[in-house]
Amino acid sequence: MDFELSDEQKLISDSAREFCDREILPRVRDNDRAGRFDRELASKLGEVGYLGAPVAEEYGGRGLDYMGYGLIVEQVGRADSSARTVVSVQTSLVCGSIERWGTEEQKQELLPRLCAGEALGCFALTEPDTGSDAANLRTRAKKTDGGWSISGNKMWISMGNFAEVALVFAQTDPEKKHKGLAAFLVPTANDGYSAQEIHGKLGLRASDTAEIALDEVEVPDSAMLGEIGDGFKVAMSALDNGRYSVAAGCVGICDGCVDASVAYSTERKQFGVPIARFQLVQELLAEMIVKRDAARMLVYRAGSLKDRGLPNTAETSIAKLYATEAAVECANAAIQVHGGAGYVDDYPVERYLRDARVTTLYEGTSQIQKLIIGRDATGINAMTPMKD
Repeated sequence: MDFELSDEQKLISDSAREFCDREILPRVRDNDRAGRFDRELASKLGEVGYLGAPVAEEYGGRGLDYMGYGLIVEQVGRADSSARTVVSVQTSLVCGSIERWGTEEQKQELLPRLCAGEALGCFALTEPDTGSDAANLRTRAKKTDGGWSISGNKMWISMGNFAEVALVFAQTDPEKKHKGLAAFLVPTANDGYSAQEIHGKLGLRASDTAEIALDEVEVPDSAMLGEIGDGFKVAMSALDNGRYSVAAGCVGICDGCVDASVAYSTERKQFGVPIARFQLVQELLAEMIVKRDAARMLVYRAGSLKDRGLPNTAETSIAKLYATEAAVECANAAIQVHGGAGYVDDYPVERYLRDARVTTLYEGTSQIQKLIIGRDATGINAMTPMKD
């Protein structure tokens, strides 16, 4: 067991930190205040290989392992969770699903442009009435002579207004439950596809979030990702990877909170001394550091298991549960260290808190993660209905 990063991993992390400091941090406050999705920044993320980093080089990726990918996501998350969302959705949910489940034609057609940031994708699973219960989608896919007709509504879809392709999950036969689910690669330019921006979000204000309507959207048979019945497996495998990237990004939030709080507490003076001299301030700093380091080690463990091809669903859920809750707690503590100054956006900590809050909800709520962990421990699935 080695707790030290290799020279290559340190280079990946340092390079990502330098890129984030140069390209992301100068834009963060203005984009957040304006609620503006920065398409130019998304392109820059693609240019440096951060969209689709684990994808094989033959399809336009960098061929990195999950540890390397997690190090990149951590640094992007430290700078801006809205930018981290672009990386997570594009890489873990869309590109990763296409690479694992797609045909050679689908991979060759879509992955190079997605990895380069020339095109964006979105992951259309959640619906207005269906979040954690993915087997009971209301979106329907009906067989036609030329392919499939898809109708339904999706909610809380990141990059839904800017995506060129949507990975849409639909039910082909409601009686089959999860065995009837299918995934489709839907060009958003197709007739019947429309997206509307969701306004008034607490955080991730510079991240595009959409409500999507599909009104008899026609796609050919070749648009299906995998086979009928594979949709549930596609979604679950994508969420496993998505949870890993969210957890890594939350390590970045924790790290940003520590950096900001140490800097502020050693400069800010009260009663003639830096507030870092006060024991209760040091207690807040110590608690943040412990949570950051623990979250980081849990993410590293999940990444190591993924890289070795070992089962990691429970370990990824543990990392996601702990890191997201830790990010909220660290951001709250960081605001306390900053006092009134932490309540305005002259410092990043108020944005860290707003952005961290949603991470305990998407890719499976904290409560769902606990049920996944409990299922792994007991062999009993508490997410299935109890029988009388």
